Amino acid sequence: MTTTEAAAGGGSWLSALVDHVVGLMDVIGPYGAGVAIAAENLFPPLPSEAILPLAGLAAQRGSFALWEAIVWTTVGSVVGALVLYGIGAWFGVDRLRWIAKRLPLISADDVDRTVAWFDRHGGKAVFFGRFVPIFRSLISIPAGVVRMPVWRFALYTAAGSVIWNTIFILLGWYLGSGWHIVEQYMDVVQNVVIVAVVVAVVWFVVVRLRALRKQRRAAATD
Repeated sequence: MTTTEAAAGGGSWLSALVDHVVGLMDVIGPYGAGVAIAAENLFPPLPSEAILPLAGLAAQRGSFALWEAIVWTTVGSVVGALVLYGIGAWFGVDRLRWIAKRLPLISADDVDRTVAWFDRHGGKAVFFGRFVPIFRSLISIPAGVVRMPVWRFALYTAAGSVIWNTIFILLGWYLGSGWHIVEQYMDVVQNVVIVAVVVAVVWFVVVRLRALRKQRRAAATD
């Protein structure tokens, strides 16, 4: 059974999406695993939690060595993250402030506070962000916006990625055809993250609307 056939065996919509991506592993070996993970960074709906165990499964079946799977998926993670970093760097703080001034409920001060926070905690955010679904890709953009030194960004990204990738590749290696167990649990984690983001956005909007109402009442009484 090829890696692609193993991916298709899950029967979920996610497996159908992953099927085309992990097929690269059958064609070009561990380099395909790297390309798949680079694509996952650029297109977050592609879950590394499904791709990486398949790389471990392919290594278990002798398609390539386990160390090759870890090395090339980490390279893919860094390359994909650097592309998003470049997009953030091109965008820049000035453009972000310009947009913030024209959006409701957001101000340029919000951008400045976010940039200041990232200047203080950016390294930790990039490193630990690699362990959070969805954010593991998106964290590269603000790093580029604030122009975190590229070497530092790449170092933190590689450090976080090699840990994340190794864990899931080893799970695929040990679980074998039962790798779908990982997918099921990580789907739950991803849904929790999405709900948390939605709640945070709603809370932000409610707080800002209340602040605007207070400002208008204060202005009306003056």
